[in-house]
Amino acid sequence: MTLASVKVGMIAEETGALSFMGRANANVARMVVDEINANGGLLGRKIELYLEDGATTDAVAEAKAAKLVLQDKVDVIFGGIYSSTRQAIKGPAVVKGMTLYIYPEQYEGQECDPLIFCTGPVPAQQLDPLIPWLMHKTGAKTFYLPSADYVWPHVMNERVRQLVTANGGRIVGEEYHPLDHMEYDETVARIMSSGADAVFNTIVPPGVVPFFAQLHNAGFQDRGGQLICTYFDENLLGLLPAPHVEGLYGCLDFYQNVSDPFSKTLLGAYDKRYHGKEQFTGGSACSGLYRGIKLWAAAVNEAGSLRQEDVIAALDHAGIAEGPGGPAEMVPGQHHVRMNMYIAQAKSGRFEIVESLGAIAPDEAMVPSVAESGRRPMA
Repeated sequence: MTLASVKVGMIAEETGALSFMGRANANVARMVVDEINANGGLLGRKIELYLEDGATTDAVAEAKAAKLVLQDKVDVIFGGIYSSTRQAIKGPAVVKGMTLYIYPEQYEGQECDPLIFCTGPVPAQQLDPLIPWLMHKTGAKTFYLPSADYVWPHVMNERVRQLVTANGGRIVGEEYHPLDHMEYDETVARIMSSGADAVFNTIVPPGVVPFFAQLHNAGFQDRGGQLICTYFDENLLGLLPAPHVEGLYGCLDFYQNVSDPFSKTLLGAYDKRYHGKEQFTGGSACSGLYRGIKLWAAAVNEAGSLRQEDVIAALDHAGIAEGPGGPAEMVPGQHHVRMNMYIAQAKSGRFEIVESLGAIAPDEAMVPSVAESGRRPMA
């Protein structure tokens, strides 16, 4: 008798503004599922991947999440890049569907739900080490915060404001624009007239391309201005001429020139299988997705079943000895991951790691149990 397959749902932005990131995530999902299946699957069952295109549109992602839960009856859902997309998936998948959801992208933190686990970095892992380090290293004291107008930039900017102020600096400008905003001449003029030492950017694609172009053309870097963007990775660098982001600082869980042997082997395996523009990177959620699938698989194996309560209990403390950027482990009770972090700087179109920070805890709130939340997950 053949056992039923394990059904894994994945929502990737294969079209739309984030397609260059979403297609890389789809590649990672296929690669990891194939690897697990080649090694016997989970609990003697093959994993069946249900891959859906979120189209970089929250309403589409919401509908696809409902399909995965109601029609395909998946055991777990992965995916989403924008925080607004996570919230769109959460409704049908978690609140209504009572289905385990693993969100892989670096984000603003504060997601606190018994059915959601987050496997990318949060502010305590990105901003808390990066902002004081940069202020000390570069002498930057005044910061301008050009932003997209959704939850991630608002929460990140509040944390940046606290860190800059605590370290003797100040915010000289903060503004928000629609996600699809493309004209930044006035914003750049205000940045230049403010005399800001540093720009902490949370404008996202597609608008980030013209913004960085206009900022560069205005001479911001030429006058010694510092660029900071915590989601920027090698996939993003490929969107712009190298001079537009020369010197940009970021802080992520993985960059392509990390030195540990497993990361190099993993990157080589991905590049051999996928010869395209969509690279395996950190800010694009590839590292968090790889980590998330592996942690979930470890939890299923420990639980010895697909019963959701058992998988969640095991996932709460799951760890992997090897992963992109190094080992990783869930912090019990927080549903977020302790992982290695790196500060890197863009130089001639590549990221060079300038500081290896070691393992950093997410420092997120304790998540209520399913019982405390009043929910009953599906068996």
